[in-house]
Amino acid sequence: MGGRVIDPTSKVDPSAEIGEDVRIGPFCVIDGGVEIGDRSVLESHVTVSEGTTLGPDNVISPMVVLGGPPQVVTYRDEPTRLVVGSRNRIREFVTMHRGSPKGDGITTVGDDNYLMAYTHIAHDCTVGNETTFNNAATLAGHVEVGNGATVGAFCGVHQFCRVAREAFIGGYSVVTRDALPWVVTVGNRAESHGINLVGMKRKGYPREVIEAVKRCYMTLFRSKLQLEEALAKVEAEQGGIDEVRYFVEFVRSSERGVCR
Repeated sequence: MGGRVIDPTSKVDPSAEIGEDVRIGPFCVIDGGVEIGDRSVLESHVTVSEGTTLGPDNVISPMVVLGGPPQVVTYRDEPTRLVVGSRNRIREFVTMHRGSPKGDGITTVGDDNYLMAYTHIAHDCTVGNETTFNNAATLAGHVEVGNGATVGAFCGVHQFCRVAREAFIGGYSVVTRDALPWVVTVGNRAESHGINLVGMKRKGYPREVIEAVKRCYMTLFRSKLQLEEALAKVEAEQGGIDEVRYFVEFVRSSERGVCR
């Protein structure tokens, strides 16, 4: 058993795979087919449903529900999955649902994320690493969130939208198009409000990279050029900078359009 501690009031299915040094507090429910990685902590009243895999070193606060069935009216108990990485901090009343048969059948959350109280990750979402979800941030189904993004309190992100790498979505926003990288996106309906200069400086980006991303944004969305002309101009003038290439590719690959 190693250093595992399971409170006697908790119900753990015998088929669940519980790692070493895991601590499961009072009144938790762990279904069969669940995997919980080493050194993870479930503080109390946590429900982990079948088809859920948790990596090591996660800390899960009370009243969290992980791996519940997708909120899809046509769902008929088909086997789908939720896979959560390592070192995530999952606060009170967070809910994450398994994938759906109409999607990829899997919801994925990466490593080192901080999900504040009442965050909801719906079916078939893909969340990267080192993201921050503030209180009651909500993803509808099939949303993609890139590494280092911030989703503000009480935000709603429409299904099939993408939130780019290190995007910053302000509180109470309704996001119905793709949120741009390194850009402050705010409002109902959400619009872009320029480069997140403070955030880029805090993350240690060199001045020349910050200026390049700013010029890219201004050319694409604040000039009089048509978008394709603006994209070509940015590529010709700044295409050697990795962050600019990512920005251009994100805009080009958008199916819903971006928050402008």
